Amino acid sequence: MAVATSAQARTGHQVRGGTSYGRKLLRLNWLGGAAGWLWLGIVIVPIYWIVVSSFKDQSLFFSQNPFALPSEPTLGNYRMVIESDFPRYFLNSVIITAGTIIPAVTIAFMASYAIIRGAGSRFLAGVNGLFLMGLAIPLQATIIPVYLLIIKMHLYDSLLAIILPSIAFSIPLSVLVLTNFIRDVPKELFESMRVDGASEWGMLRSLALPLTRPALVTVSIYNGLGVWNGFLLPLILTQSPDKRPLPLALWTFQGQYSVNVPAVLASVVLTTLPIVILYAIGRRQLLSGLTAGFSR
Repeated sequence: MAVATSAQARTGHQVRGGTSYGRKLLRLNWLGGAAGWLWLGIVIVPIYWIVVSSFKDQSLFFSQNPFALPSEPTLGNYRMVIESDFPRYFLNSVIITAGTIIPAVTIAFMASYAIIRGAGSRFLAGVNGLFLMGLAIPLQATIIPVYLLIIKMHLYDSLLAIILPSIAFSIPLSVLVLTNFIRDVPKELFESMRVDGASEWGMLRSLALPLTRPALVTVSIYNGLGVWNGFLLPLILTQSPDKRPLPLALWTFQGQYSVNVPAVLASVVLTTLPIVILYAIGRRQLLSGLTAGFSR
């Protein structure tokens, strides 16, 4: 009887404790949800202002409430942007981004595979350390040496002058992420393919590539965002208007005494659309790549 009473007491204590713990979690969920909605409001307000203002006429931009809907919406700003060589600037940004991401991710993937597969090699360990040192060097600290190298190579005022340094600065982080993913691939899979007669290139293509696809998408999107929005390299290494990418082309709508703010905002909307579409396409791969390190 005493044992039963003691068991009932312990059970009641556990239920009450579990209920208290559940209430605490519920309270934390409410706080987290409120903080999430607050952050969403902070982020959505400037986006709303940019989109709404891009449909306003320049003459009415400063006379109306900045957050009010335009009384007479106009597409003139978008028409002006498209007619101001926007397709050329857009094509330059596409060439620079694709010309950077494809070689950088390819080189980083093969280097990461070699570093993990040759774990006992001092040379590969030194190469890995060299890549990691690249993460500690900011772009701003190397802009003068990069400028002098581009001049010596006779590449100034060309898209290749932007692509080559961008590749160099995209590789270190890509190697860091990809080595962690390839390291998590079980060695037994490599040994099994080795027994079946597969070469290193075959294992790289048939085993490492499919298993690290989330990481490849993650580093591609992350580096692509940095290159697409890059401003310093195009500003220093180019001069001709036909070599400008989109971020540098925003200067087109800046006059000597005034700035066409609605036109600038319209160009910002058009510049952001490809990034939004790219994120919508690769969202699942990106999220799985970012969270894989926590789930393993």
